[in-house]
Amino acid sequence: MNYEGIVITKLAHDGFKIKADKAVYIDPFKLESESEKADLVLITHEHYDHCSIDDVKKVSNQNTIIITVADCQSKLSFLDVKNITLVEPGNKVRLLGLEIEVVPAYNVDKFRSPGIPFHSKENNWVGFIITVNDKRIYHAGDTDKIPEMSDLKDIDVALLPVSGTYVMTATEAAQACKLINPKLAIPMHYGSIVGTTTDAETFKRLAPCRVEIL
Repeated sequence: MNYEGIVITKLAHDGFKIKADKAVYIDPFKLESESEKADLVLITHEHYDHCSIDDVKKVSNQNTIIITVADCQSKLSFLDVKNITLVEPGNKVRLLGLEIEVVPAYNVDKFRSPGIPFHSKENNWVGFIITVNDKRIYHAGDTDKIPEMSDLKDIDVALLPVSGTYVMTATEAAQACKLINPKLAIPMHYGSIVGTTTDAETFKRLAPCRVEIL
């Protein structure tokens, strides 16, 4: 879709391509083919469906900059890219005319075993807010509805997981919209590993803002 001059393309699972002057890929996964190389690749955490080496290779070249968390570094270190920039929640990075804010992403009530969340806050895994043409696009990463969402300001577009199990349910994502107050929300994290279009449709029905299902 075209959002005020920014082309937002949903890829598989949590993957997106955001294109204005620069091509930015976030968590590329299960790409069939992609001819346009990335200026920036943002990776939220080290799980295989987010830090997918094969897919990062498909969109990268010697001019690509990767922004990711520390525990992805060893997986990516052999790639022939311009640079790998490591970040953690609270960081701000300005590259290629884009500002990228790094925000927390973690579980509060989704557990792989008692007391052990799928995405622990202590891992310092992340979501991103990308400012493109003065528009702020929030990719939440793999997260539950967390208190830090109340601190997010002036979000134009929120890309939010809706499938439950490992991340927010559709109902929880709709509640998160009340904290984030985006102008537009786009559901993600369904149709590949877990979740269906029904989750996206439920989110659209419950969310207190405009929703587009891509």
